[in-house]
Amino acid sequence: MDEPQAYLTGRYVPLGQATIAVNDTGFVLGAAVTEQLRTFQGRLFHLEDHLRRLQHSLEITGIQPAETIPQMGEIAEHLVQTNFSLVDPADDLGLSIFVTPGPYATLNEGSGGPVSLGMHTYRLPFGLWADRYHTGQALMVTDILQTPSSCWPPELKCRSRMHYFLADRAAAAADPGARAILCDTSGHVLEATTANLMAYYEKEGFVTPPHDQVLPGISWSSLLQIADSLGLSFHERPLLPADVAAADEVMLSSTPFCLLPVTRWNRAAIGDGQPGPVFRRLIAAWSDLVGVDIMGQARQFARR
Repeated sequence: MDEPQAYLTGRYVPLGQATIAVNDTGFVLGAAVTEQLRTFQGRLFHLEDHLRRLQHSLEITGIQPAETIPQMGEIAEHLVQTNFSLVDPADDLGLSIFVTPGPYATLNEGSGGPVSLGMHTYRLPFGLWADRYHTGQALMVTDILQTPSSCWPPELKCRSRMHYFLADRAAAAADPGARAILCDTSGHVLEATTANLMAYYEKEGFVTPPHDQVLPGISWSSLLQIADSLGLSFHERPLLPADVAAADEVMLSSTPFCLLPVTRWNRAAIGDGQPGPVFRRLIAAWSDLVGVDIMGQARQFARR
């Protein structure tokens, strides 16, 4: 198989040559803004929305790449078109975009350098979640909290995520296979590591944490539209762990897997401990929207 192409600071290069210097600020300080996208049938899903969020992250951080947002869109489309031709037509790709300030002056003889913009694709690792559509995901509240907005705003999508790593490690140690849920300093539930959370109550509909306290997920926005088309209401209010535990269904939304059911919360079952009917309606509607059997595709390519 031919090697996929990548983009790094002004050049298309073979993926194996897309390397970042050890003195890059994105590596030294974790100072990097990022976006993760995926394709359906080889086409990027909500590219414009991801680029809009990336632009906002760049404005927050003051990082100014040479490439404009429209140019980034053209680069992304070119990479996907090139690299999708190397995989099974029924498969799909993820696309990673990252931007760093460039070399860290302390480790670069006192001078900075050009901003680093990188993009690369990868075959979606369906094996990580294919079974979760049927068995559900376990979640655990740990002692690791979400970074407060006094550090950086929640809408900044960046790679400074040591707390994600520590929280997921603590969750898996307490309940093997579990992912972490991050709370704020008041004990209210915010989001999972790399995923938005929503609770469903038969008498109330969906309830999510206030949107201005979490990362505005692109998949979460898609879910709002799909739910509205099915007559399912959405509300926002602060949620305590006990509120989530009492939900009839709980779900996670994120770009790679779209939507996953949560069937265990702090080692206790959600509902009857099985993916619920609302999840099944939503994932079916999402599949219709994108023209791909989302669960079937994950099952087909769980092992390549």
